[in-house]
Amino acid sequence: MAKSKTKKKQKKGEDPNSRVVCRNRRARHDYDIIDTLECGVELRGSEVKSIRNSKISIEESFARVENNEVWLLNADIAEYPQATVMNHMPRRPRKLLLKKREIDKFAETAQHDGLTLVPLQVHFTRGLVKVLLAIGKGRKEHDKRDKLKTLADKREIRNAMRH
Repeated sequence: MAKSKTKKKQKKGEDPNSRVVCRNRRARHDYDIIDTLECGVELRGSEVKSIRNSKISIEESFARVENNEVWLLNADIAEYPQATVMNHMPRRPRKLLLKKREIDKFAETAQHDGLTLVPLQVHFTRGLVKVLLAIGKGRKEHDKRDKLKTLADKREIRNAMRH
């Protein structure tokens, strides 16, 4: 009696070690995204295991430049139950791995008033954990309403053109 294993169907050319783990959907609503950059994260072993199980939340997280280093703050990575004594702290600051010129470019733009470094998503690329970091300008409440209204108008026009 042969056992049948079910495997997820992969698209042609898609790497099995590359997938999106977590998205910060509120970021695009709360901020105007100016620029994005993909960067690595300095993690411990139990943190990587938790991220593989999708036990991460970046909804309240942000990044800050301190002493020519970029740090990811308030990212919540749940403890890995099998790690027991060697477990990690869920909300500890994590260093983001960037080249010096990328840090200088981002630090210069992030210093302006109203600009924030916001993580948009956490994903795996070739088995490595990466964070898509963005420079965002905070939106006011009326700006959010205007954006929702224009998106609704575009949707109505597109549906009218289709019919």
